[in-house]
Amino acid sequence: MRIGLGFLLVLVMLACFGCGGGPVAQAGPPSQNPTTSTSLAISQVAAGSVSNNSAVVTWTTNLPSSSQVEYGPSASYGSVTALDSGPAVNHQVILNGLNAGTGYHYRVHSADASGQAVSGDAAFATLATPAASASLCSTPLSGPIVNATPSNYKSLLNKLQPGETLSLAAGNYPGLYVSGLRGTASQCIVITGPASGSPAVIQGVVGANTVEIANSSFLALENLTIDSLGIDGAFGISAHGGLSNLTHDILIQRNTLVGQGASQQTDGISTKTPTWGWVIRRNKIIGAGTGIYLGNADGTDPLVAGVIEDNLIQNPVGYCMEIKYQLPWPSIPGMPTGPTSTVIRNNVFIKNDQPSPDGNRPNLLVDGFPSSGPGSSNLYEIYGNFFYHNPREALFQGSGRISFHDNVLVDGQYAAAVFTDHNLPLELAYVYNNTVYSTQRGIYFGSLARTGDDVIGNLVFAATPISGSIAHQSDNISDTFANATHYVAAPSLTLGSMNFYPLVGQAQGTALNVSAFTANADYNLDFNRALKGTFTFRGAYAGTGPNPGWQLQAGIKPVP
Repeated sequence: MRIGLGFLLVLVMLACFGCGGGPVAQAGPPSQNPTTSTSLAISQVAAGSVSNNSAVVTWTTNLPSSSQVEYGPSASYGSVTALDSGPAVNHQVILNGLNAGTGYHYRVHSADASGQAVSGDAAFATLATPAASASLCSTPLSGPIVNATPSNYKSLLNKLQPGETLSLAAGNYPGLYVSGLRGTASQCIVITGPASGSPAVIQGVVGANTVEIANSSFLALENLTIDSLGIDGAFGISAHGGLSNLTHDILIQRNTLVGQGASQQTDGISTKTPTWGWVIRRNKIIGAGTGIYLGNADGTDPLVAGVIEDNLIQNPVGYCMEIKYQLPWPSIPGMPTGPTSTVIRNNVFIKNDQPSPDGNRPNLLVDGFPSSGPGSSNLYEIYGNFFYHNPREALFQGSGRISFHDNVLVDGQYAAAVFTDHNLPLELAYVYNNTVYSTQRGIYFGSLARTGDDVIGNLVFAATPISGSIAHQSDNISDTFANATHYVAAPSLTLGSMNFYPLVGQAQGTALNVSAFTANADYNLDFNRALKGTFTFRGAYAGTGPNPGWQLQAGIKPVP
């Protein structure tokens, strides 16, 4: 019998099936859960809890694996953490001993029995060393603490000497008139309420301002609640009287001002005397007619070399804050005559929808300096502020000489930030590294700055992002209001929901030319006071991914 070749091949295959290293077929139905090979993968890499000397790096893996981080000042790294071999899918490694105000690159490593996975390069910047606050009244006092109550504070007040503290007990005090109290540059006079617990409340009285300061200097008012009780015209804290009131170097710190909302013309804090050296810090001014009003409507009574920092000014009838224009200064012994700056930084300026019967007002307005003579070369340095909501006006309006950087501006009608002539010309406008989110105009120049401008490195989402009479603008990123979602984490007009920190890979470009700004205060620090590094970021934040800093809200912005 002849056997065909095909039959022989079948016999050979049947004989050899199961021989050697091949699998042996089993009887029964096929497996419903076949084994598959899965590769180790890394995701959700982030650096958070960033301080001036540490950061926490987190990531996840799809399989339990080890944890290790490479890091350093460049993508060459240079440092590596100790290997944590404990298997995990949610990884956390703390980087300690970092330098303040420094940019770091990093990547993460994980490994298991199947192999190793390495992330791509990422970066973060440590926070800068905390800003040196204005040093007024920072020297420890050598004099005694004088304890006072509502029944005896007036008799003790005018006896205070340099280096002494009048400590007001909790209770209600009918007005505070401070006259002739002169501390020294090294030994201020301090009037304070309790730092915690029930407050010392200075209450308004009809026919007077709630706190009035006359012919005093190197004086601090701290930890007080100043309640004008809704009395029309009863300012919270006032220094008025023009040339008859020689008052300067006043520290207003950690106070709460309420009850100044009877009319738009009632101010929380007001100066109507030529004055200098005021530091207004960490105060809450809620519901005033005008939150802070510095200067006089006729251009007299200039404020010189002031610092307004870390305040919450919320829901005024008119301005959150206004600094009036300045005519040529009177000659006053001790007033600085060389170039100085008035610094407005790290404040929160918020308005609501209530009407403004005496006219719609921006959240913040600054006017020009004298056209010649002392003060003509002075500068407003406005940075690190959060401007939120204005139903009928711009969030910011400025003339004179202005450096405006690393602010966050949300909402505003008819524009977010306006630079224009107002009483006096717009002279200088450096506008850089701001983040703007508005349904209207973003950054608008109504006038050409006479001696120079530079609009650079801003991140603007608006119907008309950047417009007007601008001579020099470059390296900005602008897009429509709706397209902000492509660039930042959570663009929103709602407090508590908004987050304008850039998404990974967004809001960056070539290095900015910042040579014109190097004399500006903190020009190299972003809104979170993180170092800007090589100046490649656009907008107020120099980073991407999770925001390691303060979340925008109606509160005092903490400064690290």
